[in-house]
Amino acid sequence: MTFKYELIKESKECNARLGKVYTNHGEIETPIFMPVGTKATVKTMTPEELENIEAQIILSNTYHLYLRPGHDLINEAGGLHKFMKWNKPILTDSGGFQVFSLGNLRNITEEGVTFTSHIDGSKHFISPEKSMEIQNYLGSDIIMAFDECAPYPSSWDYVKASMERTTRWAKRCKDYHKNIENQALFGIVQGGMYEDLRKESAKQLVDLDFPGYAVGGLSVGEPPDLMYEVLDYTVPLLPKNKPRYLMGVGSPDYLFEAVIRGIDMADCVLPTRMARNGAFMTSKGRITIKNAKYKRDFTPIDPQCKCYTCQNYSKAYIRHLFKENEILGARLATIHNLFFLINLMKNIRISIKEDNLLKFKDEFYKEYGYYTKGGVN
Repeated sequence: MTFKYELIKESKECNARLGKVYTNHGEIETPIFMPVGTKATVKTMTPEELENIEAQIILSNTYHLYLRPGHDLINEAGGLHKFMKWNKPILTDSGGFQVFSLGNLRNITEEGVTFTSHIDGSKHFISPEKSMEIQNYLGSDIIMAFDECAPYPSSWDYVKASMERTTRWAKRCKDYHKNIENQALFGIVQGGMYEDLRKESAKQLVDLDFPGYAVGGLSVGEPPDLMYEVLDYTVPLLPKNKPRYLMGVGSPDYLFEAVIRGIDMADCVLPTRMARNGAFMTSKGRITIKNAKYKRDFTPIDPQCKCYTCQNYSKAYIRHLFKENEILGARLATIHNLFFLINLMKNIRISIKEDNLLKFKDEFYKEYGYYTKGGVN
């Protein structure tokens, strides 16, 4: 197998680091933001457009692809890369977060999770072994162990039982994983907001010796400061010679704070979801394009941005598209928001290389509007 993580440089000012992940479908420079293509497509974007904005890796969702069109069909098509015509690396999550988000529509046992499809009400069962089977069929480069994501807030007793089950499931995933030559299986550290449980989870998973590790169960409703605190004591427990992935974060401040604490990879639906609602990330902060003040604004969304949208269209035109519910509006917004975050991570990598990440963060926060009288928003 060609999967490997190379640590290139550690920051002199914090725990940030430069690295490179090697996969069968190419290399990934880290720290990296991964666009989410839940159902084998990053919404409104073609693979060619993703390449044009320099996306290095995308994420797809095991739960959704299992339900439609089915992992067997995708396998018949030659795997997920061929099915969606994306030749760069793909990460698939295990389906755990989506299943556990179903609330009353699912039942957790030691064997796995029985759940009711949100699409047609049909009954299904996913176990650690089934999650591995699905992801093996999909053929993604990085696959995730099936875990239980405890809701926030949860009691210590509940989270302890959930964390211990996650470890047992992780071992079952590793034992069942059939395609170790081509797919790297990451373990997922759980433990809620409890330091002792996070440390125990990290120890148990490191002992299982996965090719990479994710920190799960964060960005689920807890205050930002609490998430940062969990990262502060969890990330240092993960091996330096393997990639570290924070699941489900995509706002600029979360990305900065995660990288500063030693995270290498992150993903989130935030930029594409914002785009479909007419919200843009810009160097001066977030703007909502439907606001009346942009009706006669013929300047770009962000004059500092080099994306296709900002190089060719005005706020007035894009506002018109959204007011008329034209599909092009969502496409142009998605191109911009993803370019913005991918370019931000590129500049973060440059700043780590030059040992001025904290200065870059401070300058970005001031321009973006994160600093208030009380601190960071």
